[in-house]
Amino acid sequence: MPELSSELWFPIALTLKACAGSLVLFIVAALPLAYYCARSSNVVSRVVLFASTLPLIFPPVALGYLLLLLLGIEGPLGAPLHELFDVRIIFSQTAVVMAAFIAGLPLVVRPIKIAFESRTLRELEDVARLCGARAPTIFLTVTLPTVRNAVLSAFLLGTARASGEVGITMMIGGNVADRTNTLSLEIFNAVGRGDFDAATFLCVILAVLALGLYCLLEILRRKAQI
Repeated sequence: MPELSSELWFPIALTLKACAGSLVLFIVAALPLAYYCARSSNVVSRVVLFASTLPLIFPPVALGYLLLLLLGIEGPLGAPLHELFDVRIIFSQTAVVMAAFIAGLPLVVRPIKIAFESRTLRELEDVARLCGARAPTIFLTVTLPTVRNAVLSAFLLGTARASGEVGITMMIGGNVADRTNTLSLEIFNAVGRGDFDAATFLCVILAVLALGLYCLLEILRRKAQI
């Protein structure tokens, strides 16, 4: 088994960075999206729900290609960002974090949406509203505590999916050595160059990460049953 050289340390560190970045995005973006989809039944909410589910039903490589067209320096979004702010997303670590977030998004939005649609939760919110509590107070003191375990479980599932993302990352991240090669991509690279010891070692690291996330999910499941 190889030592943890800088060549192997980089994809491990980048994967952890991508997981952390995607988790932050789950909190600030996926949670509000799930709440909006749960409490709205208009066309916009249906489109948002479809878009957030797309990574689950659409091939990752194909989705990555579409994002490549969209965010490239000549794309409809990438061109203005490059020209106005000199920002280039494609083939950067930002793209890696974005890919991780997009890959895990369906596993976060769907379960949290279902939790927000709970009839018991709605009744508790109505009681708080009758007692004079305002919407922000109700959300922070009633809604979130009630669905806390479901939200945390969804975040863990999304992070687990983000840690093993390959297809989208390869398309918009580029699999550039010491720049955008994540753990999963480096396993692919190691096998390609015949370095099976490195590939096995990285698989063990990925398995340990997956096991840790699974244990956290089990802890949350048991707490929910108490």
